[in-house]
Amino acid sequence: MPSIDLFELSASILALLIAIIGHEIMHGWVAYKYGDATAKNAGRLTINPISHIDPIGSILVPALMYFIPMLLGAGGGMLFGWAKPVPINTRTVIDHGGYNAAMQVSLAGIAYNFALAAFVSVLLVGLAQPVEGDGLAYGFFYLLLLKLLLINVILAVFNLLPIPQFDGAHFLMFLSLKMRLNAIADFFYKAEPYGMIIVLVVLMTPLRDYILVAPIQAVLRLLLS
Repeated sequence: MPSIDLFELSASILALLIAIIGHEIMHGWVAYKYGDATAKNAGRLTINPISHIDPIGSILVPALMYFIPMLLGAGGGMLFGWAKPVPINTRTVIDHGGYNAAMQVSLAGIAYNFALAAFVSVLLVGLAQPVEGDGLAYGFFYLLLLKLLLINVILAVFNLLPIPQFDGAHFLMFLSLKMRLNAIADFFYKAEPYGMIIVLVVLMTPLRDYILVAPIQAVLRLLLS
């Protein structure tokens, strides 16, 4: 088994935590602005990672995605995962701000990821790549920025997909309700139990290249141009 690059792994884990925890906090924070204190009362509007760790999404899935390619001789894989979703009372949000508010809550995490990726890209364009003699601190900081850029773009693009249980689907469901297209909203609601099956199909088939890889590469090129 190839040796584990602890330097890279540490940067990847830290970047993943910043991406997924901030994503969930933003959902709860926007909901709070529309009168829903559910996440705040549950202690989820905090940067304490212990409050947000999901055993499957924050530990098992990232570990499998990193170590399985390594076991297959392809080097370390890319960390990807999710935090425990913040509790939100959608009825309260809609009562205070209508379906527009619910759509804002749905997109809040994605907006955070894109905004952070854009900020990091500006830093990367202005920084010189580490060279021998720059020191471990600068090398780690630069690597952390690279991981933050990649992971936040991946998370944002993935969540934009109209897959049941994902933010993109929630946005479309509330948009449909606003436009009185109840049949579409019902479809997304009834399809939620099959969301993870759809995710597996996307990840394990050539659909991945068209639905995920191509958009991710396009966003990265745009941010670093």
